Amino acid sequence: MQTEPLIGKEFLEYIGVKDPGPVRYNLSIPELYEEIVRRDEGKIAQGGTIVSYTGRHTGRSPKDRYIVKNPESANNISWGSINQPIEPDSFDKLYNKLLNYLDGKELYVRDLFVCAHPKYRIPIRVITERSWHSVFVNNLFIRPESSELPHKSIGFTVVCVPSFKAVPEDDGTRSETFIILNFEKRLAVIGGTDYAGEMKKSVFTALNFLLPEQGVFPMHCSANVGSRGDVALFFGLSGTGKTTLSADPERDLIGDDEHGWFDEGVFNFEGGCYAKVINLDPKTEPEIHQASLQFGSVLENVAINPDTRAIDFYSDVYTENTRGAYPINYLPRIVPKGVGGVPETIFMLTYDAFGVLPPISKLKSDQAMFYFLLGYTAKVAGTERGVDEPQATFSSCFGAPFLPRPPAFYGNMLKERMEKHKVNVWLLNTGITGGPYGVGKRIPLPQTRALVRSVIDGTLEKGGFKETPIFALQIPKECPGVPKELLDPSKAWDDPKAYDLKAQELAKRFEVEFKRHG
Repeated sequence: MQTEPLIGKEFLEYIGVKDPGPVRYNLSIPELYEEIVRRDEGKIAQGGTIVSYTGRHTGRSPKDRYIVKNPESANNISWGSINQPIEPDSFDKLYNKLLNYLDGKELYVRDLFVCAHPKYRIPIRVITERSWHSVFVNNLFIRPESSELPHKSIGFTVVCVPSFKAVPEDDGTRSETFIILNFEKRLAVIGGTDYAGEMKKSVFTALNFLLPEQGVFPMHCSANVGSRGDVALFFGLSGTGKTTLSADPERDLIGDDEHGWFDEGVFNFEGGCYAKVINLDPKTEPEIHQASLQFGSVLENVAINPDTRAIDFYSDVYTENTRGAYPINYLPRIVPKGVGGVPETIFMLTYDAFGVLPPISKLKSDQAMFYFLLGYTAKVAGTERGVDEPQATFSSCFGAPFLPRPPAFYGNMLKERMEKHKVNVWLLNTGITGGPYGVGKRIPLPQTRALVRSVIDGTLEKGGFKETPIFALQIPKECPGVPKELLDPSKAWDDPKAYDLKAQELAKRFEVEFKRHG
């Protein structure tokens, strides 16, 4: 077992760490497993996957995220509750405290890449105090060849130190937790939280700021491709089915969460998948289930049997937001290079808990922009404490927490590409039908898959469309494998008048929300 530092101090001096303890540089996954066990950071469970727990932070902390307000960012950021400013002096003060804290600490350093296309590829370095975090980022980002290490230059650095906590009255933060992005220094600093998704989303936020300067439209979406090279995009918030629907056994996955759209097509930002795994069913999602139970995969906050180490995907004893992180090549059908052509089809996913949106509808250009800027889904009663009724949730561009620039900026980038390439756009409801939440039932996954496939192979267009009276959406008259009564939500309710009232209520919420975008 290696006990001495594996690299020299020069690997950390560039960010200001002067006197670290042992530094583990790019350890192999088996070596990191040994570190995880030695440090008691997780359990080796069924299939050889690592299961770790993140304490009280079982999700992101959006109210604790800041962007340093400097000359590069001052006039290009949509400042507000999502992008909270922090002054350079305050950042430097807190950062220097963190650097002093790292003196003598054991650290894990990993060199990786983001952006699959060679023209836009960015070398990143992730420095963590948790060994399991090093496995996590190795799964999520693009893994270099041994000949590409160490990086000669660094495009972006992430420093994640969960045990270091801010002092709000001294450091100008809201709490002891902080996630701070400094675009000028190409640096993200994270403290006070073990939730691994903060590292992934910090890099995504940085790319959302940096890539448009190179003409690349950054997107919170999954992407796959068919045998004839036809690319489909799936925009959607957590829980809407983005990962599930893009992992289609009949198509190859380009990526499951974050992509860039450049002149010649799309490319994956990452080298792995970060899936929500609550209620993960091997019958309906065999690919994701199998990938989650392999040596090298990481499960966050998933319950396991203490004796057998069997995994219980149906338990929410720690959180409803259980997560799995695994390399993309753990899935059976992928695009190894992570690059595809210009999209032909876009699906905008929503989980409508009110039961009034159609399972699928074809959008006109202005409607596509309307729903893109809305980014609508709904929180379901029971998934969060205090949520007794469905709550409409809006996240601009299906990724507001990760958009440093104004939503309209990204909306215009999408509009230009949609119109240039004549892309067909569809609103796909993976939520409730047949009545409101508590009465209606979730649209069955096999029927949602049938709708997606009929769009992609062109059969849905052949049956014709009709327009809904309230939302003015074009819905298909028929689809192979899908009951006709499912296609028109007004026909699925026992009480048509109750449907109209609920639909009008949601439509008014849409209007109010959209006015915020001017």
